[in-house]
Amino acid sequence: MAARLYALPGSHPSVTAELTLQRKGIDYRRLDLVPAVHRPLLRALRFPGITVPALVIDGRRVQGSRTISRALDEIRAETPLFPADPQARSSVEEAERWGDEDLQAVPRRIAWWALRRDRSGLRGFVEGAHLPLPTGLALLTAPPIILAAARYNAATDEAVTADLAALPGLLDHVDSLIADGVLGADEPNAADYQIAPSVRLLMCFDDLRPAIEGRPAGEHALRVCPEFPGRIGPVLPENLLEPLRAAA
Repeated sequence: MAARLYALPGSHPSVTAELTLQRKGIDYRRLDLVPAVHRPLLRALRFPGITVPALVIDGRRVQGSRTISRALDEIRAETPLFPADPQARSSVEEAERWGDEDLQAVPRRIAWWALRRDRSGLRGFVEGAHLPLPTGLALLTAPPIILAAARYNAATDEAVTADLAALPGLLDHVDSLIADGVLGADEPNAADYQIAPSVRLLMCFDDLRPAIEGRPAGEHALRVCPEFPGRIGPVLPENLLEPLRAAA
């Protein structure tokens, strides 16, 4: 069985889909689209929505990391992504939902906000991506794409200020999910794969990594998702980092 995964460079939900495909032992080809431009392209490819990850597998078009995790369990029951026990499954599903709906947008907004101010870290996200254009050309055309992506992701000063203020509590919640055994078991589940890439994207920031890597959330992210492209140098306002550093 072969699959085609449509993704974006540096997209943490796309990494979630890759990790679940790898967990299932399903061969796939990753195709990276250009941010902002990807929306009409996905429509042209006959996907119902405009977001990645988007997967073509077994004659089906499946979109969104949570939908993909369920589809993969239907297609290949071996190495399940959800526990068989109903109560345990409910806990994993709730953690996966939280990771998708509450956590996922935070590192995305912070990343686009940061790249608007300093594009020097962009190459690390683009190199190794499976784009339809050379890396050099992708970097040359990046400024308007970054502006568009920051706009449609609402990566405003106000939003990122709120995100950084909320970050200690979000990481505390990941730590509590690990302590409760919902995350971090020997056999990773869909919630592990949903949450770890978001934390790994946060750890691409030189400003954030020291406060994350030594706590359970950071250790879990490195174990589940050891490889993540990109690095963003110091760019975040010092005064907004104080709560996170104090909580570390």
